[in-house]
Amino acid sequence: MTGDKAYSSRANRTALRGKGITTVIPEPNDQIANRKRRGRRGGRPPTFDPVAYRRRNQVERGFNRRKHWRGLATRYDKLAANFQATLDLVETLDWLRAVPDNQDPRDRT
Repeated sequence: MTGDKAYSSRANRTALRGKGITTVIPEPNDQIANRKRRGRRGGRPPTFDPVAYRRRNQVERGFNRRKHWRGLATRYDKLAANFQATLDLVETLDWLRAVPDNQDPRDRT
């Protein structure tokens, strides 16, 4: 599970660990300072994978780009087929914006 720094409390980490969920939550600066101030009693820093956190950020930014489409965000379409068509259009336009000029759009390496 990935989350923002706001969710990095010891209670949240313990609850997730109890359910067998691996967390990718950065430690806030104040918690780092408190842990270091306590010395050995402060414990070890929680594990953090910056690559996984970066992927989470990319997914979150993708959702935020979709929210800019008012009809999609508020679900104005009554029929599922119309909503799916709007979603397909938004996804296509976002994909086209992501492809650099003078490059084959099928080559995503």
